[in-house]
Amino acid sequence: MPNLLEQLRTYTTVVADTGDIAAMEKFRPTDATTNPSLITAASQMPQYQPIVDGVLTEARKDLGDSASDKDVAKRAFERLAVAFGKKILAIVPGRVSTEVDARLSYDTDATIAQAHAIIEQYDKAGVDRKHILIKIASTWEGIRAAEVLEKEGIHCNLTLLFGLHQAVAAADAGVTLVSPFVGRILDWYKKDTGKDYQGADDPGVQSVTNVYDYYKKFGYHTQVMGASFRNIGEIKELAGCDLLTISPQLLGELESTQGGLPRKLDPETAKTLVIMKIDVDKETFDKMHAADRMATDKLKEGIEGFSAALVKLETLLAKRLAELEARAPAAV
Repeated sequence: MPNLLEQLRTYTTVVADTGDIAAMEKFRPTDATTNPSLITAASQMPQYQPIVDGVLTEARKDLGDSASDKDVAKRAFERLAVAFGKKILAIVPGRVSTEVDARLSYDTDATIAQAHAIIEQYDKAGVDRKHILIKIASTWEGIRAAEVLEKEGIHCNLTLLFGLHQAVAAADAGVTLVSPFVGRILDWYKKDTGKDYQGADDPGVQSVTNVYDYYKKFGYHTQVMGASFRNIGEIKELAGCDLLTISPQLLGELESTQGGLPRKLDPETAKTLVIMKIDVDKETFDKMHAADRMATDKLKEGIEGFSAALVKLETLLAKRLAELEARAPAAV
């Protein structure tokens, strides 16, 4: 009998949730996603120091000797995600998600501007835009930015998605893909209720299922990619979802596990369900968001966490730049 990972691939596009190139080479996913925390972790691995050093050197040349290490590090951060993205696309045949600075999550214009800068780098490298997803937090402002970008032919992945109001607004905006965070939803409910949840009772599983069924019921083209898993039980309950982005650890567990894996999510089944369609303007979005304590808490926490990871990354890059310039100033 095929292992669980092999069976999952027959229903669902498997995506690697990592910045580790070696892990992608091992599991050969169709797509890959990264975030600031993953890029920060990968950039500290010795095998990726040449990528980091090359990006820092390039950023210093662009900004000149008078620029501070901090400013050079900020420029380097924007390029580092793209540098990893290009390496990833040498392995995966599909798409890579490259994230906009989480500190811009409530600024539509700044999000659009940084998305343009990211795409420009990929364009210069000869990477077809069909292989790139710009990853943006699912705030109202982020969704509005994605709407503009999609109309320009720049595809987007709306991340940090916890509530149906976010999912509906994103689909109405015509975004390519949304990433509901299964594990983080589970974490919130376990802490709030003191209960444990298994299988189909998992609130994160239920949230993704509701988004998937809503999209298929009403014929949206936006794809659903479950993310942030805590165990393979959650993954098994979402077999059939358009995409699932999975950590190397859980990919390994799926690969080493035998047994049947029935399809749980199916578009034809979703079409038969009785679901109320909702219209989400800003007033409705804000009202639904305020009423959803979990979504409110987790969106805020997620943006703050990714922002903190960026600050850490910029600090690490500035330190590395100083080391490079102290060791070989003429070369930088």
